[in-house]
Amino acid sequence: MYLIIILGLVALVAGWLVGSYNGFIRKRNRVEEGFATMDVYLKKRYNIIPNLVSTVKGYAKHEKETLEKIVKARNSAIDAKTTSEKVENENVISGALGRLFALAENYPALKADSQFLDLQRQLENIENDIAQSRKYYNAVVKEFNTRCEVFPASIIAKLFGFKRFSMFEVSNESERENVTVSFDE
Repeated sequence: MYLIIILGLVALVAGWLVGSYNGFIRKRNRVEEGFATMDVYLKKRYNIIPNLVSTVKGYAKHEKETLEKIVKARNSAIDAKTTSEKVENENVISGALGRLFALAENYPALKADSQFLDLQRQLENIENDIAQSRKYYNAVVKEFNTRCEVFPASIIAKLFGFKRFSMFEVSNESERENVTVSFDE
């Protein structure tokens, strides 16, 4: 009789371990899927930046420093290896693009250029997609991180080496301000 009870308890604990482990795997895969989705939109933005810089360069030749900062930020973001590096570089890109659009205000001919306006619209759409994918990514990261911290799942997290993921958030307060990409007056 005791043997049956002990075997039952062992089976129950084993079932809980397997279920908890699989739950972590499912949540981790959702985090990775969320980041991959966001990464697609970020790459779209990277592809637009050279065209945008090229268009602005024709109108604002003496604004070379601002344009070089944008290209450097883009290249750093592309080369980022970790989520933390990606977040940091994306914040730099957002700030640099904000400065670029502020700079464009000084060039009426640029603001009227059809290619610039088309790139502006594309970038605005991509920025909206990025914002939505960041929301999803942060939501699934929150679920995963919560699971890593709550008892008794935290035991499984420590046992199998599941680590918290970083949220995708703005680190610099000045970058929390909205970037205006509309030149309509």
